[in-house]
Amino acid sequence: MQQLTRPVRRGLRVVHVVVSVGWLGLSLGMLALGITGAVADSAEEAGAMYRSMNVLGDWLLIPISLLAPASGIVLSLGTPWGLARHRWVYVKFWLTLVTTGATAFALRASIDAAVADVVAGRAVGATTDLIVAPSVSLGVYTFLTAISVTKPWGLTARGRRLRAIKHR
Repeated sequence: MQQLTRPVRRGLRVVHVVVSVGWLGLSLGMLALGITGAVADSAEEAGAMYRSMNVLGDWLLIPISLLAPASGIVLSLGTPWGLARHRWVYVKFWLTLVTTGATAFALRASIDAAVADVVAGRAVGATTDLIVAPSVSLGVYTFLTAISVTKPWGLTARGRRLRAIKHR
């Protein structure tokens, strides 16, 4: 892919950082709602928490979970970092894809089931999925943020080959 111009690269980096950090913050909010729903004193209070999670999931979580990897892929392919040249970028790419899939399928399914129980008037018990999933997400996104800042591990084998070709 052709290298992005400096203004485009900067703008895309801002979008990527805002979306990625927003995803981390949204995960923290989902965790708070999940815990509050699990320890709620009444079905109405638990239902309010799970309905709130549903709104955040529908309107923010899915779009952000799709925009973060999309902006990251375009940014990596349009800059010297590349998608598979540096281990930290490669790890970040795969973990983001896994968490995007988990967000879209596992977490959303758990939220939908909790909301369906509330709507049907069934008792909603402590839903550990709605605590575990955001906890794992929060840990992964914190790790991804840390490696984005520290850029550990050096080049991949492909990155070393490309660097050797460039320096011939």
